[in-house]
Amino acid sequence: MLVFVIAASLILALLITFLNGMNDAADAVSCLITTKVMSPLKAVAWAAFWAFMAYFIFNSHVAETMSHGIVENNYIDPYVVFCALTGATSWIWICTKLGLPISSSQALVGGIIGPVWFAFGSSALVSKGILIIVAFTILTPILGMILGFFFMCLIMRIFKNANKKKTDKIFKKLQLISSAAFSLGHGANDAQKTIGLISVMLFTSLQSPEVTEGLRHIMAAFFDIEKGYHVPQIVAVICYLMMALGTLIGGKNVIKTTGTGIVKITPEKGFCAETIGATTIITCSIFGIPVSTSHGIVGSIIGVGLTNGVKSINWGTAKSILWAWVLTIPAPLLISGILYSVIK
Repeated sequence: MLVFVIAASLILALLITFLNGMNDAADAVSCLITTKVMSPLKAVAWAAFWAFMAYFIFNSHVAETMSHGIVENNYIDPYVVFCALTGATSWIWICTKLGLPISSSQALVGGIIGPVWFAFGSSALVSKGILIIVAFTILTPILGMILGFFFMCLIMRIFKNANKKKTDKIFKKLQLISSAAFSLGHGANDAQKTIGLISVMLFTSLQSPEVTEGLRHIMAAFFDIEKGYHVPQIVAVICYLMMALGTLIGGKNVIKTTGTGIVKITPEKGFCAETIGATTIITCSIFGIPVSTSHGIVGSIIGVGLTNGVKSINWGTAKSILWAWVLTIPAPLLISGILYSVIK
């Protein structure tokens, strides 16, 4: 049974990283495609490249938070990881099919909390870590909206009397930089979430008496138990590559929702939204806080759109996205918690 759980967990971890590339990375390229800066194929290749480059630039603080900053480390075992990934993957797949940009961060957080809470109660949870994540779940889109609004107002004031065609040309070039920064932030934050779960699963599995010598030998090739808990480089590289692959295949429905479903995007708006989103996500990544790229970009898009008035926002689409966000922690929490109760 344990062998199946470990194998299935590894497959699910790679799948959720791939789905993350399809859902969340679409947020990084939606503005590029909508403003016709790049073709869809070139845009997703651009985003995939910079998301992978984050591996060489940022540390593994987010992975460490995911592995022992949500639940107490001694309660995490391969079964918890399997149920967490199953709950999160199910919810992300549903929302991606519906074209709703959701947070894989919150889906994974809910997935981890579910089995531990159901089996061991609230004392097994790291309350401080969960409260920080929940707080930034709320703050990220709000900050994005406020900062996006004021940044767009500043840009409009600076380029008030500028030639429209020349301005569009300038901001289309600047969008290449802002989208690259956003993709870097996406890679720095989102890829590390499954990296952390895989790392802690390998760590706990190698200490389990249920693991056979043959399986232990295979896992030891990926994780050196003598070093204690750490993030193996090979695990990080594989996860970053899976995210890049998901980005290349792309989530077309999500691109449509964020690029045209909320507000009409111009090159100036695209640059402002991506810049604010990137700043928020990269800052949180440096401090090891798992946040949502979807929350960041959607909040920023609404903020820049508000410069044209409240009526310029498609509040119907925004409402659908909000409901998906509200359910993103509870839904995987219930799925993973019930599944853990059944298999254990």
